Amino acid sequence: MQDYRKDFPIFRSTDCVYLDNAATSQRPQSVIDAVSDFYVQSNANPLRGLYDLSMKATERYESARKKAASFIGAGRADEIIFTRNTTESINLAAYSYGDDAVKEGDEIVISVMEHHSNLLPWQRLAKEKKARLVFMEPDESGVIPEKEIEDKICEKTKIVAIAQVSNVMGIRNPVEKIIDRAHRMGAVVLIDGAQSVPHMKVNVTELDADMFAFSSHKMMGPMGIGVLYVKKSIMEKMKPFLMGGEMIEYVTREDATFAELPHKFEAGTVNAADAYGLDAAIDYLSMVGYDYIEKRDTELVNQMMEGMKKMGHITIYGSNDPSKHNGIVTFNVEGVHPHDVSSILNEDGICIRAGHHCAQPLMQFMKVGSTARASAYFYNTKEEIDRFLDCLSRVREVAGYGS
Repeated sequence: MQDYRKDFPIFRSTDCVYLDNAATSQRPQSVIDAVSDFYVQSNANPLRGLYDLSMKATERYESARKKAASFIGAGRADEIIFTRNTTESINLAAYSYGDDAVKEGDEIVISVMEHHSNLLPWQRLAKEKKARLVFMEPDESGVIPEKEIEDKICEKTKIVAIAQVSNVMGIRNPVEKIIDRAHRMGAVVLIDGAQSVPHMKVNVTELDADMFAFSSHKMMGPMGIGVLYVKKSIMEKMKPFLMGGEMIEYVTREDATFAELPHKFEAGTVNAADAYGLDAAIDYLSMVGYDYIEKRDTELVNQMMEGMKKMGHITIYGSNDPSKHNGIVTFNVEGVHPHDVSSILNEDGICIRAGHHCAQPLMQFMKVGSTARASAYFYNTKEEIDRFLDCLSRVREVAGYGS
């Protein structure tokens, strides 16, 4: 196994077993250096100055846009809007596109598995427009059946918003079939790629996605920078999300004209340093390669699931096939609240997530209040999973239920 851990400074400063990668990943030194280098070498306000330092900052910012476009297979750099994160990207789409596209009586289709970030903006839009929010539901393995797609996406559907990979079960949704059905019905599709981009190659052109959102911090990049891809033909029809500096071309006392795309959607001073860090994260991810990442995902999930099955008293949610979990194992320990599971593991330096994972409708659908979630990434090791499983095997005893 390739030793990538040496590239991550945090693993030299802590002995914890970090299994909360679905929430945020760790950063390699190259990403940390890129952010620092921006401030040391080219710290000026991009897009505004005609002096050399500002032009260098602009060049680095726009090179990151080109890198992000190429990374997800977008045809043009100006189809990439930089945001703060996936949440802001989806809100931008719901406001700038949805407010004009959705009318009374129309339908917006999502799934019951969505992160709240891909639910609340559409709830708001449906309520304001007196439209209907329609939910696709998964089968026992976490997959949305084809019948759900055909039944729920219809002539009334104007927008479909769906996660490519569930942040709770790690299951990949059949977005190709969803996009095909939506387009046949005349609807526009937004894909939430927050959990997919760190683990699998994405090509928005091949998918024919109309919009695609993802966050830097889940793919080893800095926090505070996200991406929204929008087809140029759709972006041209969208109104600005925020108003202010840089997103304008000309302003009078009474009116304003807006900057060319995509700058029309990037009001104020941009997050250039973190965009440059995202550029470095893309390079690092490309160097590691998705073949290796997917292989490690399956190996580590298989190890976790096999270990859990031997213990008993543990329910694993989603598919029985480790290759379908994309690094995520969500589970419950019989008789022990997930928060207690997390706290007991934390005493031994094991970091996992517990709660509803910003997916309460899914918890209600699964008839549970909350779950525990262990999420691995390629830099986790077999020894770390063994340590996690050993501690997990003692959780019920520590909680007072015996062995």
